[in-house]
Amino acid sequence: MQRRDPREWMLAEAVELLQTADRLQRQFFLIGQVAESPCWEPPVDMYENGRVLGLLIALPGVAPEQFEVTLEQQTIMVRGERALGASFGPGAILRLEIPYGRFERRIDLPEGDYRLVEMQLENGCLRLHLEQLT
Repeated sequence: MQRRDPREWMLAEAVELLQTADRLQRQFFLIGQVAESPCWEPPVDMYENGRVLGLLIALPGVAPEQFEVTLEQQTIMVRGERALGASFGPGAILRLEIPYGRFERRIDLPEGDYRLVEMQLENGCLRLHLEQLT
């Protein structure tokens, strides 16, 4: 019986895992197809200053007409879509790290009633200011 070199076995396992990961990525991240459900959630920073609640939501490359903001009770919802880099033109994708497609983020707010007083999109970030009513 011939013994197998452990390095060969580890390399074969690594290649198999990479192939599986690639297959899963192609299955769940289909470029050019509009998904029914959101594909990604934008990151959020939240801060409080007295009765004002501030949120900073990262939306790189998203135009104002490509998203909506709703405030319902204790939750604020930001949803929309980031189109695949049409500004690049034709060519081969060498790296794709910034998420594309439909997004949605539900943000639970601290206790209290709020109203949205300011919304500003600047430098790829959506800045929201909410005022606490009670």
